[in-house]
Amino acid sequence: MVSRISDQRPRRRAAADSAAPDAGVFQRALDGIRGAQLRPEMVLEEVPAPTRLAPHAVALSGEVIPSRLEDEDDPIATGRFVVLHDPEGPEPWEGTWRAVTYAKAQMEPEVGHDPLAGQAGWSWLTDALDQAELGWTAAAGTVTCVTSESFGALSDREPSVELEIRASWTPVLSEGEEASEMAAHLGAWADLLCTLAGLPPLPEGVVALSGVRR
Repeated sequence: MVSRISDQRPRRRAAADSAAPDAGVFQRALDGIRGAQLRPEMVLEEVPAPTRLAPHAVALSGEVIPSRLEDEDDPIATGRFVVLHDPEGPEPWEGTWRAVTYAKAQMEPEVGHDPLAGQAGWSWLTDALDQAELGWTAAAGTVTCVTSESFGALSDREPSVELEIRASWTPVLSEGEEASEMAAHLGAWADLLCTLAGLPPLPEGVVALSGVRR
């Protein structure tokens, strides 16, 4: 089951800045990403970024490790978070920034039979962005739900269901606030990954501690 979704509605602020940002602006956003404080089950690592999509880019791989013992437990959700920055503002972006992401996890078997699984997966992303009170626009993505059943010599294996969300959106950043706001966009994606993993929200007042490994 594949659901393709787009959202062209502007969110909170105009989609493009009045002045073209420069490399210094990207560095501020990069500093915010590298210093982001996320919940401790999140393990992030900076990986090589694409070089042909935009003049500036950064990429992170992410895993959710529920025990927090990253060397002793398998991840229950994985994904990638890429930020692109082009001061010329490509028309499809409706701005000078673009977040390109995916997130996937094994789900309960009944999810594979739910016709609303795609809509639910997409709402987890948009809810995370809205709850963080972020500016964003031009969102688009695909939610794929795959059910696998084994037969013959493998018939003793339980059916499995994997939900994958591929999404991109344009962060709309305030001048001078690029670091904190881009860190918050990363945090919203991390919340999506944790939701896919089935983790409950952090209790109010609990401070996240983990960050990005380089």
